[in-house]
This record gives sequence, structure tokens and C-alpha cells, in this order.
Amino acid sequence: MKLITLNTAKKKVEALRKSGKKIVFTNGCFDIIHSGHIKVLRKCRELGDVVIVGLNSDSSIRQLKGEKRPVNSLRDRVEVLSAISYVDYIIVFNELTPYNVVKVIKPDFLVKGGDYKAADVVGREFAKKVVIISLLKDRSTTNIIEKILNK
Repeated sequence: MKLITLNTAKKKVEALRKSGKKIVFTNGCFDIIHSGHIKVLRKCRELGDVVIVGLNSDSSIRQLKGEKRPVNSLRDRVEVLSAISYVDYIIVFNELTPYNVVKVIKPDFLVKGGDYKAADVVGREFAKKVVIISLLKDRSTTNIIEKILNK
């Protein structure tokens, strides 16, 4: 598994930077992995050497998305993300945003999907560069859930 604590991540990032590695950070719920997620993770890998994913805890997802979410438990979401080759490390956060994680990691690239504007990305002041990846049309966990419910 690729799950690490924020303290461990801080130490790893410091060592990786000393060896010249570029650190890329992205975050999300990753509740039902779809091709849009894979596109963002692949672009993260293209940007740098080490990809760190900030993963919302179950409680933070419930606060953001409602009581019926997440569909998949934290354990299952970590397991699936760990199987994706583009992902090097996963850090779970309980807050509504990854602000504290980004503040500690200070990534070279902070990556978000195209539903964000660079000026609105949380923690942008700690990253060397914010990169917005265009979304794939109709690819979202919410759309998938709606499609299943309407069948």
C-alpha cells in the first residue's frame, strides 16, 4: 500500500527534493474511479517524478457530498488508488480541504481538474505552479451514480 502519514510524507519529500525529484500533488474523493481520474493522475505523472494524492476521509466526503457518500469506504478507495501506477503516495486528510497537506508538502506542481480556476485552488500559495487539467465530458462520480439510479 502507498498510504503514508503527513509526517512521513514531509520526510520523504525533503529527501526526494535533495535528489532533484519534482513533486506533484493532487487531491480528491476518488470515490468511484473513472477515466477522468485516470487522466488527471496520468498528467500528474507526466509533470513530475513523484505523485502524491491527498484523499478525503469518509467523514470529510460526507460533509462535502452528503450522508450517502462515499459509496466506497476509505479502505477500498486507498486500495484502488494504491493499484494505480501513476500514484506513489496517498495521504488521507479529515478536513474539507487539503490546505494543511499542501502547506507541508509544498509541491512543485499542484494539479486540479478543469472544474477549478487556478486562482481558486486551495494551497496554491505553497506550490511552485498550479496546473489545471481539462475534464473529460460527462465523467464524474456524481454522473455515474445518477446513471445507475436512473436505470
